Amino acid sequence: MVAYVVADVDVTNPTQYEEYKKLSPGAIAKHGGRFLARGGQSAVLEGDWRPSRVVIIEFPSLNQARNFYTSVEYTAARRVRAGAATFKMVVVEGV
Repeated sequence: MVAYVVADVDVTNPTQYEEYKKLSPGAIAKHGGRFLARGGQSAVLEGDWRPSRVVIIEFPSLNQARNFYTSVEYTAARRVRAGAATFKMVVVEGV
């Protein structure tokens, strides 16, 4: 069953964050993931959530999404982004 990583990202250091953006796609692809949304325009339809930058990544399974997150490649990308952004991230199984 597919799984989706959904992140709300508040970028605080755009220059440093660009370095993270160079590293993360390779880690995502290595684990079968693909971007569905990556910081495009968003609009609140209901509630009081005001996301900054929404990222949605589809993986073939919950296990592959978890493996991506804990991978050596993505751990290195997270180190590069440290201090450049605040992340709220979840993974959810699809239908």
